[in-house]
Amino acid sequence: MPQNSEGLNRLLLALAGLIGASGVGLAAAATHTGSEGLLGPASTMCLVHAPALLALRLTGNRIPTATAAGLVLALGTILFAGDLVSKQFLGTRLFPMAAPMGGILMIVGWLITAAGAFFRRRASE
Repeated sequence: MPQNSEGLNRLLLALAGLIGASGVGLAAAATHTGSEGLLGPASTMCLVHAPALLALRLTGNRIPTATAAGLVLALGTILFAGDLVSKQFLGTRLFPMAAPMGGILMIVGWLITAAGAFFRRRASE
C-alpha cells in the first residue's frame, strides 16, 4: 500500500474514533440538558457513521473506494453534526447550508461505497 494511502487510512481511523466519541458525548449532552431537538440527530449521525468509518478502514484492502467513501462520509458527518451543535450552543449555524451540505456528502459517501462493488483493486495493491 502506498505511504500516502496509509496516512489517509490512519486519518480515517482517527476520525472514526473522534466521531464515535462525539456521538456518545452529544447523546449525554442531549439527555442531561434536555436539548434533544438538535443534539439528538447530531448524536445519531455520529453514532451511525463512526462504525461505518471503522468498517471502511478495516475493509479498505478489499473495497477499492473505501478510503474515499470514508473521508467523504466523515466530512459530511462533521458538517451535519457540527452545524446542529453550533446552532444549539452558539445560536448560529457554521455557515449557510452546512447541515444540508453535510447530508448530501453523507449520501455521496454511501454511493461511493456502493460504487466499490463495480471496481477491482489493482494487483499491485
